[in-house]
Amino acid sequence: EKMEVLTFSPEIHCFSELLDGSDGDEEEILVCGEDLELNPFDGLPYSSRYYKLMKEREELPVWKEKYAFMESLLHNQIVIVSGDAKTGKSSQVPQWCAEYCLSMHYQHGVVVCTQVHKQTAVWLALRVADEMDVNVGHEVGYSIPFESCCTTETILRYCTDDMLQREMMSAPLLTYYGVVILDDVHERTTATDALLGLLKNVLILRPELRLVILTAPHMLGKLLNYYGSIPFIRVENKHRAEVVYSCSIQNNHFLSALRLLFEIHHTKEKGNIVIFLACEQDIEKAYQMIRQEQSNLNPDLGELIPVPLYPTKQELIPKANQDKQKCCQKYRRKVLLTTSSGESLIWIKNVTFVIDVGVERRKVYNPRIRADSVITQPISKSQAEMHKQILGVSSSGKLFCLYPEEFTHKEMKEHLPAKIQESNLTSMVLFLKRMDIAGFGPCDFITRPAPESLMQALEDLDYLAALDNDGNLSEFGIIMSEFPLDPQLSKSILASCEFECVDEMLTIVAMVTAPNCFLHSPPGTEEIALTCWRKFSHPAGDHFTLINIFNAFKEATANSANQYYSNEKWCRHYFLSCSALKMAEIIRAELVEIMKRIELPVSEPHFGSKENTLNIKKALLSGYFMHIARDVDGSGNYLMLTHRQVAQLHPFSSYYNTRRIPEWVLFHEFNIAEDNSIRVVTEISPDLFMELVPQYYFSNLPPSENKDILQEVINHLSPVSSMKEKQKASNDNKENEKLAQTPTEQRCIIQ
Repeated sequence: EKMEVLTFSPEIHCFSELLDGSDGDEEEILVCGEDLELNPFDGLPYSSRYYKLMKEREELPVWKEKYAFMESLLHNQIVIVSGDAKTGKSSQVPQWCAEYCLSMHYQHGVVVCTQVHKQTAVWLALRVADEMDVNVGHEVGYSIPFESCCTTETILRYCTDDMLQREMMSAPLLTYYGVVILDDVHERTTATDALLGLLKNVLILRPELRLVILTAPHMLGKLLNYYGSIPFIRVENKHRAEVVYSCSIQNNHFLSALRLLFEIHHTKEKGNIVIFLACEQDIEKAYQMIRQEQSNLNPDLGELIPVPLYPTKQELIPKANQDKQKCCQKYRRKVLLTTSSGESLIWIKNVTFVIDVGVERRKVYNPRIRADSVITQPISKSQAEMHKQILGVSSSGKLFCLYPEEFTHKEMKEHLPAKIQESNLTSMVLFLKRMDIAGFGPCDFITRPAPESLMQALEDLDYLAALDNDGNLSEFGIIMSEFPLDPQLSKSILASCEFECVDEMLTIVAMVTAPNCFLHSPPGTEEIALTCWRKFSHPAGDHFTLINIFNAFKEATANSANQYYSNEKWCRHYFLSCSALKMAEIIRAELVEIMKRIELPVSEPHFGSKENTLNIKKALLSGYFMHIARDVDGSGNYLMLTHRQVAQLHPFSSYYNTRRIPEWVLFHEFNIAEDNSIRVVTEISPDLFMELVPQYYFSNLPPSENKDILQEVINHLSPVSSMKEKQKASNDNKENEKLAQTPTEQRCIIQ
């Protein structure tokens, strides 16, 4: 009797093949015989692939620690597994926890395992389901932002840390789970740090709950100090890589890395290559350059397959490249391109060479100006050590460091700061305020957040009307917390309900939340790309241009019989990212579902009318009144309203290189870098701004020429309006004085 075998779609098959190093040609041979061993998770006989993968699992460094781990889990609430990279802890420990829950007949719940990157959560679910010989989406599933592949039968769920954080808003004690696993804790994301603190309280209230922490060795001491005397298990790699240092610091580390890549390829030494670059822009450039150089390489050397692994993006590899891999019969060498924060994305086998540029570009949030600064600095010593460990499973691997050995000791810090000390904390504070409603006390952070960032987050939530006079969540704030968005976007959606432009606002929010839809055009095609993009330009601004692009994409999809081909072809023609636009569709659909669930009205589309254009600007200003700038000299030099920083329009803006430069603009994003620029810009009028800005916020703005101009707008209002404004300001001042008499720590307790 034949047994049904799970088959994956071509896209998932390519995804699995790409990352596990398989050639995709193996056939599934089922075990035949009378005495078949049954899988306890689904009650079906094991396939022969299960036994093949079991042999591979038993070779993993973590496997020999299984008995010690199961004993620790049985007798302790918290267990730490401190392991080197690529020891198998992320795939094996969750399976052991599933066995533990099975032995308890799931009376305390099932297993959830958090990941920092959504790509890793998906890949692990695929891999672990394969190893457990069960179906993805049934016994093993995953849940990432705007996508879920789980059922009520799921006993092991991989998810991103922010998804589990959001789940705590509706189920603070996580009663659905018997074991919670926090993976990659050493990455120190804001969500993981918050979960570490909140789960301390949950463990007290639920003695039967188990918490398993998976981390790199350098984080072990800090965790033991934080939790006290708890059991830990140490896992090490078998091999140590050969490290080759550069004689001096490279002037151009990017080109040096690519030059070394081609030198390795010409030696004919087999093995896949990982390159740690400084930033995601370098990943994109390297990907394009390797593909262009492919035609000039000796075909006898085999094919170089560049694989971009973006830590912050959804897509892993273009489909066209996947098809190319399938038909290629010669030797194929994969080149994985990522940054230092993408180490956990690397799941490919047979990595023989690693190239490390030794620096990275990072965003550090500055609460004083409410913007990210992009800085280039050396990686940390702990990151450099983890790069070596990627080769731990290979006895002949080499790590090429494009910096001298003394650079490690003199320039590199031991560890990078936690993200909670360098990030915008507004969303996190909104989440913690929501947890206060559930009766949770102050969150005991393993590393205290930056006080200035905390105060700025509280101030911004106050401006957005998310807090009441006592510093607790207002009704607005509770509704805002339901959206998996930046609070400013959530506020704009709520305002669009009042101004009857919900349909258009949902499209804008989806487009700015999805990856950038504009592709970097190849050299020599920049003008062609700009001409294509101008066809979608809207005179009101970039937010409206995004609506035009989204609507045109939907129309192209609707008018095609061959949907996938049409989407791809249409996007290539207009130099747009098909994957980004598809993601925008998914995000928008999810936002519509949230609107229905919390019973908010969704207005009919009226895009194009003057009234609708004005209403969209009002809704945008309701959330983004803190993102206003003015052109000070008529040439596109914009001075921020809240500080003295000057920025220019981003090249992707529809106003860029045009004769019409708006004086006052609202912008979505501003980064301080070598070329300060504001992105996604829409023209506004000073009158409209003063109509919608909270008076409390405006009165707190520092003195400036911009503020004086806006004050003139108030002075020119009619006497009646002026009297109303003065009365409102007086009431606000009285309220502020009342609040000022109460210490901030008492009004807005976070920690």
